[in-house]
Amino acid sequence: MKIDNFKLGTEAVFIIAELSANHGHDIEIAKETIRAAKRAGADAIKLQTYTADTITFNGTQKHFKINQGTHWDGQYLYDLYKEAALPWAWHDELFKTAKKIGLVCFSSPFDFSAVDLLEELDCPIYKIASFEITDIPLIKYVASKGKPIIISTGIATIEDIELAIKTCKNVGNSDITILKCTSAYPAAPEDANLLTIPDISLRFGVKSGLSDHTMGIEGPMIATALGAKVIEKHFILDKKIGGADAHFSLNENEFKQMVDAVRLAEKFMGKVDYEMTEKKKKSREFSRSLFVVENVKRNEIITKKNVRSIRPGYGLHPKIYNNILGKKFKSDIEQGTPLKKEHFA
Repeated sequence: MKIDNFKLGTEAVFIIAELSANHGHDIEIAKETIRAAKRAGADAIKLQTYTADTITFNGTQKHFKINQGTHWDGQYLYDLYKEAALPWAWHDELFKTAKKIGLVCFSSPFDFSAVDLLEELDCPIYKIASFEITDIPLIKYVASKGKPIIISTGIATIEDIELAIKTCKNVGNSDITILKCTSAYPAAPEDANLLTIPDISLRFGVKSGLSDHTMGIEGPMIATALGAKVIEKHFILDKKIGGADAHFSLNENEFKQMVDAVRLAEKFMGKVDYEMTEKKKKSREFSRSLFVVENVKRNEIITKKNVRSIRPGYGLHPKIYNNILGKKFKSDIEQGTPLKKEHFA
């Protein structure tokens, strides 16, 4: 996945700040949020492109009323999404704001018309939201645009994930990243199950990452250690702005702490490395080796008493220790001398 100057999967973890509903119905707040995300170290800002009418139906029957033990219980879906939606008229200016400061800007479309709008803006990546993983026609349409596609798995079964991947590949799009996601807002650490991240890569042969809804920054750090290539976290300029997602979003300071934690985890992870560097060679001087530890005379027998494996590492390798016991010294040797091949026969 090559996005602008960022090549996902071969470089640093791709960190996404999710704007979502955190715009306060003010484009200036949305624009400053983008700038704050850049300051906090994000690689990308992600929007959500829908209207209440494209994502649900304005119905008041009981199945349109939220009642699942969430922060939004008691609201009708239409009212929630009308309140949370990012105006489509803002998209062009927000894309330009991000581009001006070197931040990747992309979006989650929720219907075909949203994809068409984003195509006009040359959206570089598409994200399929957790609850849309079952919308196979939408996934097919998005994947057909030939852009990298990121898919969250919050409510997905293995079969859902397999079908989504197959749908992308059937239209010639194999640039797929699957994000482990817990669809709870906020999510509890015990429900995160981050070991799923490496399993996704092995099981489905795609890049994997984390869309995190927990309250802290530990999840992204652990996910990085488990091989996540993408980290997504909700971002808000100021929690006082309020809104549908404010209660589980990070502000600039918190997000920067998360970015720093992820980058630190990357340093700790490093690479698979067995190379014997000059530094390692120098450090081997502190390893064990064979030393003469008593004053010995010529023709004296090598025993466990007069030769031992001790630090430092200037003598022969301890692996030969048992093979040299019983051999004779060829000369007088002073105690504290590193044992060499020329010392015995």
